[in-house]
Amino acid sequence: MNLQLKNKNALVCGSTQGIGKATAILLAEEGVNITLVARNEEKLKAVLAELSNENQCHSYLVADFSKPDELKKVMETTDCNFHILVNNTGGPKGGELLTATTTELLNAFQMHIVCNQILVQAVVPFMKSEKYGRIINVISTSVKEPIPGLGVSNTIRNAVGNWSKTLASELGQFQITVNNVLPGFTDTARLDQIIKIKAQKENTTEAEMEQIMKSYVPAKRFAKPEETAAAVTFLASKQASYINGINVPVDGGRTKSL
Repeated sequence: MNLQLKNKNALVCGSTQGIGKATAILLAEEGVNITLVARNEEKLKAVLAELSNENQCHSYLVADFSKPDELKKVMETTDCNFHILVNNTGGPKGGELLTATTTELLNAFQMHIVCNQILVQAVVPFMKSEKYGRIINVISTSVKEPIPGLGVSNTIRNAVGNWSKTLASELGQFQITVNNVLPGFTDTARLDQIIKIKAQKENTTEAEMEQIMKSYVPAKRFAKPEETAAAVTFLASKQASYINGINVPVDGGRTKSL
């Protein structure tokens, strides 16, 4: 299938590792011009060097999503000619919701909702002018089924889900789609951190906890970041033009809801 993505421009957030990096690499292979976004410039340079480049124009922006005002300044000085926006921000730390501090909740809201809003407001004018826009939010299966021990994450991911659905209704008339990709257990540094915390809480080894978590998945394995990136890439394509306002789980069948 020809995804017809060649010469499109994409802004990919959190793109120095995990799903974000895999998405940037796959989009570049489809001929997309990539702008990476993350806070570590050295890592950005390293990923930039990995992107396939057949007369493409790749670049990066240094931005820390824990500082929305700084992100806004970066976007105000950037030529926001992006057809594709991939919102992808690392999740809040694990823990029970009852013990979460107000600071943790506010920080999560800023990193996920406020920063996403800043980015959307920056890129939508160009998308409207091009009559082509794809906004894809990488969030979590907790949108469908809360994950025990991830209280703040469950809360904020659902906020992003409803924010996204609202935008999908508002922007559809301009040929702009807004969709969510919901990764399940994916082999990333984030999952390693979750396994470590769960193992400590359950007084077991990390290897045993990994096997327990895999047992919850019909596929009996964790996803590779590239598998989630493939879903993001399809949603970014012309072929996905009539898919709008939905959640796409990439979880090997783990989530119990339809």
